[in-house]
Formats: sequence, C-alpha cells, structure tokens
Amino acid sequence: MRTERTLRTDGGASPHEKSPERCLSLTVAGPWGHFRRVDGNTIKATYRLPPRTTVAGLLAAIAGYERDGYYDVFGRGRSGIAIQPVGGQAAGGVGEQESAIRTMNLPENSLTTSNEGMKAVNSRGKVSIRYPNPATDRQRINYEVLVNPAYRFDIWLADDAAYDRLHDRLADGRSEYVPSLGLSEFLASVTFHGEFALTPSGEIDGPVAVDSALPNPEGIVPAPGRPHGTERSPGDMERTIRAGEFAGRKTTKFLRWAYSRDGEPLRAGGVDAYEVDGRTVVFS
Repeated sequence: MRTERTLRTDGGASPHEKSPERCLSLTVAGPWGHFRRVDGNTIKATYRLPPRTTVAGLLAAIAGYERDGYYDVFGRGRSGIAIQPVGGQAAGGVGEQESAIRTMNLPENSLTTSNEGMKAVNSRGKVSIRYPNPATDRQRINYEVLVNPAYRFDIWLADDAAYDRLHDRLADGRSEYVPSLGLSEFLASVTFHGEFALTPSGEIDGPVAVDSALPNPEGIVPAPGRPHGTERSPGDMERTIRAGEFAGRKTTKFLRWAYSRDGEPLRAGGVDAYEVDGRTVVFS
C-alpha cells in the first residue's frame, strides 16, 4: 500500500515520484573507509559521507545486481535513501568527545598498475598481462581514510520486486557481492535492523531535530556547540550509450549534504522529515 505524498528535501519540488509507507534499515560499519572525492588531486581525499551513488552501489551489491544494472532501481525518482553517520570515536584523550566521523592520513607505498606497466606484446602481436615488477621503485601516496566509520541507511524503493529482493538478502544475512566501505580492501559488516513504517513528522512550527544527514544544508539552523559540515558529492548517475552500445556511466546530479560532526541531531526547517524506528530522517 503506497501513499502519493511526495518528499521535499530542497525547499522545492521533490525528485521522487512517490514515497511508500515502509523502509528497510541497516548499519554498515568497518575499521576503515575511503570514498574518493571527485574534486582535487593533491591527496587521495575522502568524503565524510558515502555519496548517494556509492550507497546505491553497496545496496545493489548486497541484492546481487550487475555493476551497471541498477541505476533505474536506485535512481532518485524511484527510491529514497537516508544516511546517518553513527561511528568513529576520538582517540582517547582527557576531555575528548566521541565523534561520528574521524579521519587520518595513511601513507601507502604503491607499485604502478597502469596499462603500460602490466602488459606485454609477443612477436605475434598478442597482448598478455603480467604482474608488476616487485623490484620497481614504489611511490608513496597519502590516503585520507575514515577511522571506524559506521553509517545507518534507511532505504525505500518504488519497485516492489526490487524491495523484496533486497529485504530477503538482508533478512537472510547474506550478500551476493562482498560489501566494502569504498575501497574493496576496506571490508564492511552489515547489520540489518528490520523493516519499519515511514511516519511523516507532520506540520511542525519551527525547525525540527533531524538525526540523519540533510541532502540540502540551506534549512539548517546553526546552534552553539553543535558543529556541522557540508560537502558536495554525486547524487545520481545513468548509463551512457554510444553507437547503440554501453559506453560507461556518468553523474547526472550532485547533492550538497549537511552532516553532524559529533553525532547529535541537526535542527533544520523547510524539510519533509520522517520518523523511522524512533529516529527522524530526511530522504534524498
């Protein structure tokens, strides 16, 4: 049973076709995480929040969709995703407080894996792949990584079959592909909290306290001692076709996120918030 009530996350028209009355809730956590920023190249910097497209890819991996076969299912017009940072902890000093998001720089020594460094051509012109030479000089690269990241995701899908498919995988505690927090080396654990009703918060005079990140920061009401950050990351993507054949994928929409640095709720006005499992969230 679905409701035709639309979500408004940016003070204007909603990108969603309609919002169902139920959602799935899960927490994804791990010791390390890295979500590569698409802007800048001086350091392997990370987003503080996983981009919406990354979350869609993670959920698609759990459900068993092919790499480029899930964009329509998890597109912004046919799904809603709420992201809440819930992990990380400041490193142990007196008076330091828990932090929902913490990062550090992690230097790595890397061998080249470029095409020219890994391919060989024999006398017949056939290309073969070889392992990189371990005696080659390494290059030290700084990676900015997330420390003990954990995120709670709430997800609804307009496609009932896709919703049931994801629900069954989560309820069974299995994933078709190995989940990770960005880089494939940063493996993640998945905790399924269950299926919950979506209850609109209703008409509220003034700002509302929101536990999740906000997909648009303009409605935030700043408060002393309540730090928040903002970042812009990919929000939606689509397949590209060239000469009638699949040619890759491209980002079609970016989102500006506002998130709490200390895990406390953000106060915001002009948003359509929903109650999920005793929490207040806003879907993107």
